[in-house]
Formats: sequence, C-alpha cells, structure tokens
Amino acid sequence: MTREAGTMYVYDTPADVAKALADLFIAYAKAAIEGRGRFTVALAGGTTPKATYTLLARAPYCDAIDWNAVEIFFGDERCVPPDHDQSNYKMAYEAFIGPLYIPSENVHRMRGEDDPQHAAAEYRAELFDSLGEAPKLDLVMLGMGPDGHTASLFPGEDPRTEDQQKVRAVYSNSQSQWRITLTPLVLNAALAVVFAVEGAAKTATLAAVREGRYDPVKYPSQIIAPADGELIWLVDKAAAGD
Repeated sequence: MTREAGTMYVYDTPADVAKALADLFIAYAKAAIEGRGRFTVALAGGTTPKATYTLLARAPYCDAIDWNAVEIFFGDERCVPPDHDQSNYKMAYEAFIGPLYIPSENVHRMRGEDDPQHAAAEYRAELFDSLGEAPKLDLVMLGMGPDGHTASLFPGEDPRTEDQQKVRAVYSNSQSQWRITLTPLVLNAALAVVFAVEGAAKTATLAAVREGRYDPVKYPSQIIAPADGELIWLVDKAAAGD
C-alpha cells in the first residue's frame, strides 16, 4: 500500500471489540476534556457502535467523564427522519445520548428528513460554526462494509469527490438511498480515527484495504489516513482471518 495501514488490535468476539471501542472512547474523552475542556466525536452507525454506545450508558463508563463536556457529531446519516429505524441518530440517541442526558445543544445531528443537498449545506454550516472552517475532531468512529465502504463513501466513485465541501450529499446506488456524509478532508483531520470491524464476511475486504493495492475508488476505506493523528483498527478474529 502507499499509506500507513494503521495499528490493528484483534479480539476474540464482537463483544470484546465493542468494549475496546468503549475504552478507547473514554480514554480520548478524558484526555480532551482535561486538556481543552471538551471532547468532540463523530459517531458511526452499525452493530458494534450500538453495542459500544449501550456500554457507555452503563457503569463504569457512565461515571468516567463529564458528559456535559462531550460534543457529538455524525460521520454520516441516511436521509430518513430522526425517528426512523434506519437513522443513526435514533440509534445513538436511544442507546446513550438520551440515557446520559447529554445536552441537546451538544448534539449535532444531520437532518436526514430534509432535502439532501440542503441538509449537507446546513450541516457544513453547523460544523463550521462549532469547529471552524478547518474542523478537527478529537475522535472519528467508523465502520467498514463488506464492499469496503466507510461512512457514506461507496465504491465506484472517488471518495475525494467534492472533498473541499467537507460535507456532501451522496446517492448510494447499492442502497437506493440518499445519504449525508463527512468527506475525507474532515475525517482525516481528526486526532484519531478508529475502525470497528467484525465478521468473516469482511475478512477478504479487510486484508485488501490494509494490505492490497491502493485503489480507494474500489475500497473507499483506504482513503482514511489521518494527516497528523492515529489510525486504529479494532477487529474480531473472524474479520482478521489468518
């Protein structure tokens, strides 16, 4: 590959990956809050993040940090209302944002119910208002699909398309659905990016993304390479394969 593949940690089960992700979340949150008074994180959707969010709402995690100092963004969102079962916001809210009483002004959701282009523009403005025009998140959480997509950057199109926009609307042909996503320019500016990957269905793709020829049009996850931050992979044995 033509870039750093990042550090990979392998765990026995998906539950172990979820716990490791919760531990990492808290570690970065503590450091950010102690150093700068707030922690900014972009959340991911998916099974493992949901399990992590559920853990964060319980002891000992729920008592580990000042949740009023946590500022939440989203890496991507489906263009559905916030009460829709496919909404990343709904999943995160029910799992830990609501139970932890994180202040509503600290939660920056993508408005999936609005026109996709308008929603992307609005989120860009909100991102700039909160973090400046060169937004630098403390932590970005990502998953990876069996096809190598991450956030809403899908195979078949250069993930750097409209990169300077920082937030864009994307139509996924495979999902037949509009989505809103942060672009690589924002994702790669983070102090840390962590992938959580599980399942044998992703073994071949994981190997290709980390060790294969660099082709981010085919494997958009390859575009993730933090400029000045850490890249971490938390995977289970099934995904790691041999």
